[in-house]
Parts: sequence; structure tokens; C-alpha cells
Amino acid sequence: MSSPNRAAIINKIHRVLKKHYRPVSPHSGRSVLEHLLYACCLENARFEAADEAFAKVQQSYFDLNEVRVTTVNELCEILDVLPDPQFAAANLKRALQAVFESHFDFDIEYLRKQNLGKSEKDLEKYASANPFLIRYVAQHGLAGHSIPCGRSELEVLMIAGLIGEAEIEKKIVPGLERAIPKAKGIEFASLLHQLAADYMLGPNSTKVRSLLLEIDPESKDRFPKRGAKKETPAPESRTKKSEPVAAPSVTAAKKKGESGPEAARTEKPTSKTDRQDRTAKEKEPLRDKEREKHHDKETAHEKETHKSKEKLKDKDRDKQKPKEKEKTGDNKARRDVVKIKDSELRKGPSKGLAKKKPR
Repeated sequence: MSSPNRAAIINKIHRVLKKHYRPVSPHSGRSVLEHLLYACCLENARFEAADEAFAKVQQSYFDLNEVRVTTVNELCEILDVLPDPQFAAANLKRALQAVFESHFDFDIEYLRKQNLGKSEKDLEKYASANPFLIRYVAQHGLAGHSIPCGRSELEVLMIAGLIGEAEIEKKIVPGLERAIPKAKGIEFASLLHQLAADYMLGPNSTKVRSLLLEIDPESKDRFPKRGAKKETPAPESRTKKSEPVAAPSVTAAKKKGESGPEAARTEKPTSKTDRQDRTAKEKEPLRDKEREKHHDKETAHEKETHKSKEKLKDKDRDKQKPKEKEKTGDNKARRDVVKIKDSELRKGPSKGLAKKKPR
């Protein structure tokens, strides 16, 4: 498609969207990270649902680190107002994890000070190369001219005849930023997203069909078919006498040495007794493991009791030691006194008390 025709289709889309929708102004005062998390909630969803989901995330958790460590299933319960809560929860958790692993913090305001090209490259790491998230943050958080287009926006533009399947695979819309000036970029993006959100909820609704037919009358052939469902194999009819057909056991035939039609015979269903025996055999190792665990617990308990008894005995011994020391000290003192007396008796009387010899 030539660029003049593409620009004419884009301008026509803008005029038709203005008739049916009102532009939504972005929330002022949000940080770059908050714009990223809000974009995770907004993709393929209406603005009202995204606002409610983002507010519930902020109220339900203490901080962003708690959101990061929570499970996707728990986030899905909070984001249940969105059309695809599993997709939004996975993107939100992935973005927080990438920011934390890069900076060990939840602050990416430095992106405002860099060049837009370099900031978009950094955003690819945080947004897992999701073009909708990158372009939304670039438009609202970094004041760049980039119109976010997710899966639903691309499908709407394909039905309108602006792009083909090749552009959808590459997730690009050539010439969109050139046809829409920067002053009207936020307005056009909000109008296009409202149509894409309605298409996501009901692709064949009368409102969506009439609006896209107004843009391009030939778009009726590009709509998804009504009631298109995945083909499921029809269940086989069974009679009362017929038995369920099983696949031939090739290994059993090889072991027995059978060949030809005998090898392809089906095995008969097992009886109740055989099933009971199998379940009993399966449960035996579990019971053995439980017994071993119980035995280990008993031995550990006995060891602990033995250690506690030994500790009590040691404490009693420590208490008795000072008493024994006192007794031994008294005995030593008595022995010393007895030795002194014995030595005095052996030496005899002292010099002062000795009797004078007769002349």
C-alpha cells in the first residue's frame, strides 16, 4: 500500500472514531514505573477496568516489592475485572522483577533525562519487548511521539484495511506516526484503544461492525466468522455388549514372540482384585518410608533425652565440687596441725623452760 492511501485511511479512521468515542486524557502525576504498570492493566482492556484494577493493586499490597513476590494466581484474583487477568498479571509481575533485578529498587525516573531512543531500549528490558507497553510509556511517561498498538489494535486496523498479516506478525503499523501529528497522538491513541477494547469483548457486536463498515465497506469479509469453534473428535458410540477398544501392546507381543494378528490383540481390562494388588504394591514403599521416618523421629527423641539427662548430671557434679574442695581443705589444715604438734613433742621442751643442771 502506498503512503498517500495509508495516510488517507488513517485520517478517515480518526474522523470516524471521533464521532463514536470521546478522548481520554492521561492521569497526571504518575511516575515512569506507574505508567508501565498501568499499561500492563490497560492492554486489551477498557480504561474504566484498567483504572479499577490498578487501584486495587495499589490498595491490596503494602508496597511494590510485595507485588513482585506474589504469585500470578493471586494477582489474577485482584485483576479479575480485566478481560484477560492472567496476561495482565504475568506482564505486571515480569516488569517489576526486571526493574528490581536491574537496579535493586523501583525507581526508573532516570529514563526522563536520557534520549528517547536510549530510554526505549532500556524499556525493552523492563517490558519484555512488548510494543504496547514500550510505546505507552514513551508517549505518556517520556513525552515522545509513539502510538501504542497491542494485539487488539492491530486486529482492528487489519479489518479496517490499513495493515496485513505481515505487519501483525511484526507488530508494527507503518506510517502511523507520520500521518498523526504529535499534538493529536494521545487523542488518537485513546480513541483507537476504546474501539480495540470493544472489539476484544465482542468482535461481532453490532457497534463494532457498524463502525468498521463505516471506515471500509469491504471490511465485512475480514471479520472473524461467527461461532467459529475448535473441532473436537466425536465420541465413539458404544453398545452394552461391546468392550472399550484399547491400543495394541507392542511390547507385550514382542516379549511373547507373537506376530501378525495375534500381536495386535487388545489386552483385557484388569479386574478389581488386580487393581487392589497394584495399589497395595504401590503403597508399600510409601509405608516403608513412613516407618523409616517414624523410626528416625524416635531415635532422635531418645538421643535428645539422653543428652538432657547427661547435662543434668554434669550440673549436679559441678555443684558438688566446691563442697568436696571445702572438705579437703579442712582435712589438710587438721593434718598440718597434727604434724606441728608431733614435731614439737619430738624436739622436747623449749630452751626457756629447760631445767638448770646442778653444780
